[in-house]
Amino acid sequence: MARRSALTSKIEAEVKLLQRHVAMLKAIMENQPIGIIRLSELLNFPQHKVRYSLRILEQEGLIKPSPEGAVTTDRLEEFLDYLKGVLDSMSTTVQELRKTLG
Repeated sequence: MARRSALTSKIEAEVKLLQRHVAMLKAIMENQPIGIIRLSELLNFPQHKVRYSLRILEQEGLIKPSPEGAVTTDRLEEFLDYLKGVLDSMSTTVQELRKTLG
């Protein structure tokens, strides 16, 4: 069994956090408007984690609150294109790093 390493633990945690934010964003896109309780039930995340992700997504300008729950903004499509580019670049970097290990 592999043990956790200080070399990789931070990036693993950040990728998991990004994965949660993206799952939340996708759920909002598909179910908007949607509230905290429903997001928590839908994604099986604790409400405090849903609140944190919503706060981050709102700070990025990707969602906004409404009386009925969170809704996406017009900045969403541009961000999704940007994120895909970042992920492609990261994937290339990870593949190159993997090759150096043999």
